[in-house]
Amino acid sequence: MILAAGLGTRLRPLTNDRPKALVEINGRTLLEITLARLRAFGVRDVIVNVHHYADKVIDALRTNKNFGMHVEVSREDELLDTGGGLKKAAWFFLEGVKDKDAPFLLHNVDVLSNIDLSRMSEAHQTSGALATLAVQERSTSRYLVFDENTQLCGRRAGKEGQPELVRACAAPHAVAFSGIHVISPRLLSILSEDGAFPIITSYLRLAGQGEKVQAFAADEYYWRDLGRPENIAQAEQDVANKIVGI
Repeated sequence: MILAAGLGTRLRPLTNDRPKALVEINGRTLLEITLARLRAFGVRDVIVNVHHYADKVIDALRTNKNFGMHVEVSREDELLDTGGGLKKAAWFFLEGVKDKDAPFLLHNVDVLSNIDLSRMSEAHQTSGALATLAVQERSTSRYLVFDENTQLCGRRAGKEGQPELVRACAAPHAVAFSGIHVISPRLLSILSEDGAFPIITSYLRLAGQGEKVQAFAADEYYWRDLGRPENIAQAEQDVANKIVGI
């Protein structure tokens, strides 16, 4: 699933007349780049949630023949955030794909990375985790906190904030989440939150109940948030300098 429904307010003025999914890096939209990344790792079935300029995303998919993939759209009349958006699209993973027991990827449209999704998926399946989250050692306004076994145990606001722990954690370690998840479909049946809610809220609740939400250390990989115009400009430079490919 590609999360593409947001308003893209941080990307204005680039999103004044288009959704963030159709903002471009060197002539390619963020949507096309993300789909191409998923396709390169063997993904063929994708659902994209849409809201802001939804019809433009749908038209772009139609014009490009879904970029050679099976792509469905989950239209949100009201923004549902990451968790609510996934819950609304749950039908796709329960009915619309061939292997309903296989883990699936959840990927923000406004991040650019070369994280090895195959390696991340393998780590997820080996660990038996409910969800595996790509994380990095970098500064952010909101941290996730993991224990010595790289299992989620809480969160922290900013560098100086006190960790909010959902379970006992002897050696809490705060890292930045990178907007890429591998998820076991069992999660869909235990998302008890309703309406609009962030998926992190569900992860924290479930971790507190003993479920395994695992970190995948992604420090060796390129990653950039594309939520601001200056970040788009830097990503274009990184592509031009062959630091990362698209």
